[in-house]
Amino acid sequence: MRATLQRWQEAFAAYAHPRVRAMLFLGYSSGLPFTLVLMTLAARLRQSGIDRSTIGYFAWVGFAYSLKFFWSPVVDRLQLPVMGRLGRRRSWMLLSQCGVIGGLLLMGFADPGVDPVHMALLAVGTAFFAATQDIAVDAWRIEAVGNELQASMAAAYQMGYQVALICSQAGMFWFVSLQGWTAGYILMAALMIVGVGTTLLIAEPEVHVDRATLAREQRVVDFLEDSAHWPESLRQATAWLIGAVVCPFMDFFARNGWRAALPVLLLIVTYRLNYMTMGVMANPFYLDMGFTLDQIAEVAKLYGVIMSLVGALMGGVLVARYGIPRMLLAGLLLLTAANLAYAYIAGIGPGLGAFAVVISLDNFGNGLAGAVFIAYMSSLTNTAYTATQYALFGTLWSFPAKGLAGFSGKIVDALGYRGFFIYSALVGMPALLLVLWLIRRPAAEPPAPATPA
Repeated sequence: MRATLQRWQEAFAAYAHPRVRAMLFLGYSSGLPFTLVLMTLAARLRQSGIDRSTIGYFAWVGFAYSLKFFWSPVVDRLQLPVMGRLGRRRSWMLLSQCGVIGGLLLMGFADPGVDPVHMALLAVGTAFFAATQDIAVDAWRIEAVGNELQASMAAAYQMGYQVALICSQAGMFWFVSLQGWTAGYILMAALMIVGVGTTLLIAEPEVHVDRATLAREQRVVDFLEDSAHWPESLRQATAWLIGAVVCPFMDFFARNGWRAALPVLLLIVTYRLNYMTMGVMANPFYLDMGFTLDQIAEVAKLYGVIMSLVGALMGGVLVARYGIPRMLLAGLLLLTAANLAYAYIAGIGPGLGAFAVVISLDNFGNGLAGAVFIAYMSSLTNTAYTATQYALFGTLWSFPAKGLAGFSGKIVDALGYRGFFIYSALVGMPALLLVLWLIRRPAAEPPAPATPA
């Protein structure tokens, strides 16, 4: 009994680490713009008279997050002028945070009812800077601590993220009901100062590279020696491409092998499908069920996000206690149950009590599953290619999900909300089989010893 209690105390004690605490604020900075260009924006579009099919297409704004892999090698390798004095990770954080602030201000003064295309372009631009911030924050999170604290870092990130969702959804809806959408977006831009301040206060992490990675980087040296007769600009650009893009791919498959790497990548692709597929229709569903913005703010966006915080906290603790694979399974089962619960209440016209119960299940499951999933993807990266490999995983799980979400409005129109939520539960079934495979898979061998880069 005493040993069990001690293990639980050690699991909770990880949250006292200074860099884990800093992750709370960086998670907040990452989470704040997310719903402002997606779910909260969907509510604004609905109130402006935009039809549901068009709102569904706005989910494709999220492709800026899904495609971030394509510029992540730049963030991973390019040292920014002037700002670069802060360090590679912190300088990119600061630049992207300034871009988000500018984008939110412009969105606040735009009118989607008059020109929805203009609003879409502003949302895409803001999402681009927000996704760039995520690249740098994810890299800092993985590099700042060892593997033993990655689950706690992921949970802290999720908790900060969920607090930001309270601000950008419940807080935003409450403030908008008093002051209007323009004032709401100005307030959200001001709250991004939390991220800017944290970026200026934290330290740049020390990066370590294992011996196998150094051997793969030798390919760049060999190329430079063999291409001495090439034009210098082309030679350097190709060498950069090999080191920034080719080597991260080779490293992942070399460490895992094709037979294990392919199922792992398929698991990443499918794990979040059921949650992300239904996400863009959540706010239109609440409104179409007859709930007011104040009720949505109180139940779905305040109480619900508190449940997400609890789920994220427990996700970090339970991973330390039971391991990642089993908690991936628990998170997936909770989210599937939540989708089916939504399908049930869609047919009965819920009151606030039933609504709150389903919101509890959905948000607790999402908080837990999100923290565990982040920890799992973080464990798959090599610190020599942190930003590139993690962004690749982000592209793999979010791109298909965003693509499906773009058609969610048409599916609702064709099947109704009840059929839509059953459909969103079914699309997560392939992930269930892959998680069961992961649980049965033998534990991976420890990585080779690392040396400072």
